[in-house]
Amino acid sequence: MLEQARTIAAQISSWRREFHRSPELGFHEHHTADRLAHIVQEMGCRVRRGVGGTGIIAELGTGNPVVGIRADMDALPIQEENACEYTSQVANVMHACGHDSHMAMALGAGALLARESFPGTLRLIFQPAEEIGDENGVSGAPHMIADGAAEGLNSAIALHIDPALPVGAIAIEAGPSSGGVDTFHAAVIGSGGHGAFPHLTVDPVFLSGYIILALHGIVSRRLEPTQPAVLSIGSIHGGDASNVIPSRVEMSGTIRYMAMEIHQTIKEEIQRAMEITRALGGDYELRFELGYPPMINDRRVSDLISQVGSDLLGPDNVQVPAKHLGAEDFGSFTQAVPGAMFSLGCLIEGDERFVHHPRFDMDERCLPIGSAILAETALRLLRNPIQ
Repeated sequence: MLEQARTIAAQISSWRREFHRSPELGFHEHHTADRLAHIVQEMGCRVRRGVGGTGIIAELGTGNPVVGIRADMDALPIQEENACEYTSQVANVMHACGHDSHMAMALGAGALLARESFPGTLRLIFQPAEEIGDENGVSGAPHMIADGAAEGLNSAIALHIDPALPVGAIAIEAGPSSGGVDTFHAAVIGSGGHGAFPHLTVDPVFLSGYIILALHGIVSRRLEPTQPAVLSIGSIHGGDASNVIPSRVEMSGTIRYMAMEIHQTIKEEIQRAMEITRALGGDYELRFELGYPPMINDRRVSDLISQVGSDLLGPDNVQVPAKHLGAEDFGSFTQAVPGAMFSLGCLIEGDERFVHHPRFDMDERCLPIGSAILAETALRLLRNPIQ
């Protein structure tokens, strides 16, 4: 399969560069969806458009089992700083997280499997809005699942490029693979007044100092020490003038976790921390914006990806991923069906380009490797489905 993938490497690269030139933000991937629909129709796929917004479902084959390959479509609000022939042509929008390559490699896998005979159905799932949520904080994966993208699936697979891994290596492990994420928004409420007469006010800036300490103590003092979690305050705003005590301070932050019980504990402890305001004569408002669940790789699917990686690349090139609490909404699919995501090495030797950075780029020799692993894993899942 890897040899076959290398025969279409130029086409996969061409797709990736085309998407890179014309990036679109989450829930607005209209041109991207048009191109994807056209390409998969030419492969002979049955196509359903407008799934979960701008998503695309393309299928080859019929009947059961049904195996899904998911690729995300959206870009980031970043002005690209690279100077190359495929630089983004859209101001302040860039494929800085590799979703252009994810789409291209999924197309490559589809092209490879269009040559094969297999039982059942291959479902290519092109998902909008992995990076953002809608007005209610809901990202693209739950929208697609609600619109039938996971219906009938026996299993689902995906990949994510990793600029810290060399080309020719992958990383995969069963169990928690990325963190769940929520956002909290809080307001510390006092009664403002003249800065020269603080005794006539309830100073929300003063109260916020206690709140910040309490929030930052949740992970270190309220959670069991072996449980991975993060609580970070990312935004604090209050007041407009140096001699005026404001009546309100706004703050927001991110929660990251691996276990659902820890998720609930953190939310309860944030509520407890905010109660300090009332003990000191103020008040508060608090709301949570629910984000992604943790992504839990199914052991059976993970073991198969690991075996395929070993067969195609050699066992020394299949690694255990570093633990982190970055979020990935493919976790919504792995909640719904047995699934797993692997990391694909794309390091530019001597010039590492990090994701979510205006100079992000990759060594495109990784592209046929990703397509081959997706295609071979899907083929084995179709021929020997998970029961």
